Amino acid sequence: MIGGLFLYNHKGEVLISRVYRDDIGRNAVDAFRVSVIHARQQVRSPVTNIARTSFFHIRCANLWLAAVTKQNVNAACVFEFLHKTVAILESYFGKLSEESVKNNFVLIYELLDEVLDFGYPQKTDVGILKTYITQQGVKTQSAAEQTQITSQVTGQIGWRREGIKYRRNELFLDVLESINLLMSAQGQTLSCHVSGRVVMKSFLSGMPECKFGLNDKLVSEKQAKAPTPDAPGGEKKPGGKNAIAIDDCTFHQCVKLSKFETERSISFIPPDGEFELMRYRTTKDISLPFRVIPLVRETGRTKLEIKVVVKSNFKPQQLAQKIEVRIPTPHNTAGCQLLCLKGKAKYKASENAIIWKMRRMAGLKESQISAEVELLPSSDTAAAQKQVTKAPISMNFEVPFACSGLKVRYLKVFEPKLNYNDRDTVKWVRYISKSGAYETRVQ
Repeated sequence: MIGGLFLYNHKGEVLISRVYRDDIGRNAVDAFRVSVIHARQQVRSPVTNIARTSFFHIRCANLWLAAVTKQNVNAACVFEFLHKTVAILESYFGKLSEESVKNNFVLIYELLDEVLDFGYPQKTDVGILKTYITQQGVKTQSAAEQTQITSQVTGQIGWRREGIKYRRNELFLDVLESINLLMSAQGQTLSCHVSGRVVMKSFLSGMPECKFGLNDKLVSEKQAKAPTPDAPGGEKKPGGKNAIAIDDCTFHQCVKLSKFETERSISFIPPDGEFELMRYRTTKDISLPFRVIPLVRETGRTKLEIKVVVKSNFKPQQLAQKIEVRIPTPHNTAGCQLLCLKGKAKYKASENAIIWKMRRMAGLKESQISAEVELLPSSDTAAAQKQVTKAPISMNFEVPFACSGLKVRYLKVFEPKLNYNDRDTVKWVRYISKSGAYETRVQ
């Protein structure tokens, strides 16, 4: 089946060569190097035919693994074997690289003798191979891993260079959330969660240390239990009513996790410029910015009446922007007559939907759209109505607050060498929530 197996580096030098059949000569090695690796034009096909010889090749990092044969073989089987070979080698000595191959010559040849017999694949299961070949490979650490170990031991900060200077120290913090909702027509929340990101843009001189606090429930409970020194008799502080429960979160590598676990404070030395400080997810006590109330009824054999009311559930002084409501229509819709007092509405036949757009909407307001849908005559009008009721009404919007209720309690900056602190730093905090899959079922 497979006549030979060759492993090349990026220069075309052969690192591993194993011939299983006599019909494959040494010239096959040079033919692949010249026609594929050193080709003037990029070779897109993973199969190359040169002088009645087929070369099946894959790339792994900077290495080329090629299987050579002169027979009409099953291409899918060969590629499956090549990928399996890479997985076997990585299970023995980690990431496949030129250096790791050179450090494990003997082990690789021993493995190739086990997995192929006269060109036919035999044992490719890693668990079975490790019962026969118990030798452990020499694992080579990459430059990135070595740098990470060095920074952990020496305390070196690899994400920020020294000597940064700004005339004005500024810090911008964006809390960006995506709210996902599925609501029944009766107003019952079927599923709801918020995925959020805290994005920071720092223009700070020197090597400042920042402390960042959230209204996390664990922090509020901890502060509520702690006695106030000024209070008579050591009275306890009242717990934070607006605290939120964060289900899970991930941080940028600059955050000191040990302090977060003990003090629940996010302490870090920020990279220069823009970066993502943390990601989080929450599923409890989410304030829904909008409520969509749909009504679909049949007014005739070929007519439907659709009414949709949108109510905003936030403070009157706040404004929602980029509002778009997508109302599905049946596939056999002939036309629509639309009536809306606010915004613009249009029926798009190509998308089988009514698109209602509003530039902005204040809090505690209500808007309505009515549509008379004319249907093409069909044997089953009820089926057409079911098409409307199956697809949910979706909504897109942007509001200037965090739907999860997350608040930045404090943001402090300390720089002892340059002798400036958070009083000398201009800080900006912004909250933006956008709709993810914000859907309401019609029935």
